[in-house]
Amino acid sequence: MKSIQHYIVILTLCLLQTTLCRAQSANVLSTDNLRQYVSLFNTIDQEEAVKNYVPNDQSFEWLAKNIPLFDCPDSALREIYYYRWWAFRKHLKETPEGYIFTEFITKMNHAGKYNAISSALGHHIYEGRWLHNPQYIDDYISFWLYVDPKHTVQRFHAFSSWVDDAVYNRYLVNLDKPFIQKNLLALDADYRKWQQEKQLSEGLFWQFDVRDAMEESISGSRKEKNRRPTINSYMYGNAKALAEMAALVKNDTLQRRYQRQAAELKKLTLDSLWNKDDLFFEVKHENGSFAKAREAIGFIPWYFNLPDDKAEYARQWDQLTDTTGFDAPWGITTAERRHPLFRTHGSGHGCEWDGPVWPFATTQTLKGLANLLTDYRNQGRMTNSVFYDELQKYTRSHTMNGHLYLGEYQDEKTGEWLKGDNPRSKFYNHSGFADLIISDLIGLKPRADNALEIHPLIPEGKWDWFCLDNVLYHGKILTILFDKTGTHYGKGKGFIVFSDGKPVLKREKPAPVTIRKF
Repeated sequence: MKSIQHYIVILTLCLLQTTLCRAQSANVLSTDNLRQYVSLFNTIDQEEAVKNYVPNDQSFEWLAKNIPLFDCPDSALREIYYYRWWAFRKHLKETPEGYIFTEFITKMNHAGKYNAISSALGHHIYEGRWLHNPQYIDDYISFWLYVDPKHTVQRFHAFSSWVDDAVYNRYLVNLDKPFIQKNLLALDADYRKWQQEKQLSEGLFWQFDVRDAMEESISGSRKEKNRRPTINSYMYGNAKALAEMAALVKNDTLQRRYQRQAAELKKLTLDSLWNKDDLFFEVKHENGSFAKAREAIGFIPWYFNLPDDKAEYARQWDQLTDTTGFDAPWGITTAERRHPLFRTHGSGHGCEWDGPVWPFATTQTLKGLANLLTDYRNQGRMTNSVFYDELQKYTRSHTMNGHLYLGEYQDEKTGEWLKGDNPRSKFYNHSGFADLIISDLIGLKPRADNALEIHPLIPEGKWDWFCLDNVLYHGKILTILFDKTGTHYGKGKGFIVFSDGKPVLKREKPAPVTIRKF
């Protein structure tokens, strides 16, 4: 007799096939550009030193079935969008205990079973939430909740994590309530474990910078229990998400518990980690003094919309475009350039977070900036143009010796990857990119209700056309496009949204909009 699980798998595959067929009939974009890009990417990776679940020669078919398609006048942005999906696919591993995504393409001593590392888990889930087949991320989340704890040496808590926030934000894309019901108590138990391990009596969390995956930072320590904007923002975001997930499954006790936890942690973070003199969220040492170093981790609170909507807090963002702050030719530095300890910890010898450009931090900062521009009235000097310019800088950093490359971290002036062409750094899966395009630049904002919210951050007049297509959202295939003249895509003039091939919005130009029925 076949198991119930067997029939569930068969049903899921049938539903996916139906969705794919519907997508193919509704798509505006063909997969021709994707095919050309994949052919190019495969050519520059002819040695393919590591083959995981989807080898290069099968990558086009897998990507065509799984990812949203994207088109715009910025050729670099378009190319790197597909390059990042191609590279993300390289890290998908099939194990006897389900699918996982790796961080390093080569075997690492500090990794857990199957070379799994949890430091970029939040980035992986945010990125992978747009894949059409949910099993890859389902299995990956389950690996950390249920498989890793069975090991003698557990790796899940080797690094700080915003896993609950990521799981809930994935739910907002696929509305898979049974997955939340199945895993909520395990997520709750994991949060409680963090409280036991890292929460101080006052309520804030502490962490070593190496356990934030940000070692050798100006403010950090491997011994001192510093209160950091990282882990406290993560745990605030996790508490908010757990409250929402508890409400979803009608667990009132858990909902109230995490609502209180989120409120308390927000107040503590604002009261304790906001340096009024520096106008910045900073690390606080065990003795109660501030580290007196503005670092990119100070932007993380906005990733979770933690700060109040006040002009005082928004002024922190002025540092982003200050060349003595975080503005450098190759991207957003991890520490302010004016600081006397900027870039003093070495160069490529360890993992220096004292100033070099890290894609991990760039992803977090850009997500925080997008939230500021989308959800806050007080935005300081920040504009859509600032977001676009920083995203372009990030895009163009994907290069080494004239070829496409994604590594660990870079010199802020020259763009040199500071680990060189080290095999461990190649295709380094430690950041996000596609999600920044889908959810922030184009502005598809996942929600728990049946509304479709779009808040584009493309500067007005910047593009005459763009299209985000084949997006699986709330069980429907979405197309979001703008065609100034109506001749580029031949689907009409203006800003148009299709749901399963049917138009649900038509306006003159891209602008924030909420569609109640789609």
